Amino acid sequence: MEETNNQNIEALHARIKQQEKLAQLGLLSAGIAHEIQNPLNFVINFSKMSEKLLSDLEDIVADNQDKLSADDHEELADIMTDLKENMQRIAEHGERAIDIVRGILLISRGKDGERLPTDMKRLVHEYVWLAFHAMRANHKDFNVAIRESYQENLKPVMVIPQDISRAVLNTMNNACYAVWHKAQSTTDFEAVINISITSTEQELTISFQDNGEGMNNEVKERLFENFFTTKPVGQGTGLGMGITRDIIENRHGGHISFESHEGEGTTITFTIPIGK
Repeated sequence: MEETNNQNIEALHARIKQQEKLAQLGLLSAGIAHEIQNPLNFVINFSKMSEKLLSDLEDIVADNQDKLSADDHEELADIMTDLKENMQRIAEHGERAIDIVRGILLISRGKDGERLPTDMKRLVHEYVWLAFHAMRANHKDFNVAIRESYQENLKPVMVIPQDISRAVLNTMNNACYAVWHKAQSTTDFEAVINISITSTEQELTISFQDNGEGMNNEVKERLFENFFTTKPVGQGTGLGMGITRDIIENRHGGHISFESHEGEGTTITFTIPIGK
């Protein structure tokens, strides 16, 4: 009995240390995000300025078309087309990076409990792919087909965006781990995660469906229990799903449900009231 208690205490200490590391990482991430936001703004602004200069150059070339040979004119036109496409790509990916930075800052310093009109399609998409890239960074062999299905013309929903983003990250992290872990022992396995958002006038539903290893009865019973995890020490704190349920049910008045079959996969569903 004493040995078991000692083991539990050691496991608890390990998880507390992990939480401290995560808190430090959160502060570091916020600092990094803040520092890279300014250079990203410069990249985007200068790409837009360059695109405007390129447009002016096109006008000058058009005005002097009779002074250029056909070959020179064609070559200039091709170069300017390529440059314009490059500028558009730089601006597009710069804007995406800015969105990610804003998301990190939102998580780290968002006002507690403040509800804001939120584009749920955009939020879910961003954090689904953040979870994917985080998993890819830790496991170079990780790959999964992510299939997104979002209802058209979704209206902004009043939610606490930094909290919903945590819930999406927690759930997507678990889905990624489930398909990766199954892939380690299953041949010819194609990992798939389906993400969907649907809405009625009363509620918004977000669903995460994976074809990973699924849950046994013990995991189902303890899924939302704090400090319970099936991951190795150092890879999971056992707090993610408990926090996620608190976010959805207590902070947003919604409901979280799941369906899982061992060896087949799991579906986690958030149902969030609209207008509350």
